[in-house]
Amino acid sequence: MTEPTEHEPVFTVVVNHEEQYSVWPAGRDLPAGWREAGVQGTRAECLAHIAQVWTDLRPLSVRR
Repeated sequence: MTEPTEHEPVFTVVVNHEEQYSVWPAGRDLPAGWREAGVQGTRAECLAHIAQVWTDLRPLSVRR
């Protein structure tokens, strides 16, 4: 991932227990039930990562 510019906020990719992904502003407390997925960058970079890894949009409980 590239370094965001001075004016561009940094986001982190987060995932919940149902393996649903989202982006969250880096440095902010995560909402209950979400954990960091280990990827940070610009919003566009985080969304690109999510598009690569989240190929089945059904919640984990439905996929089982």
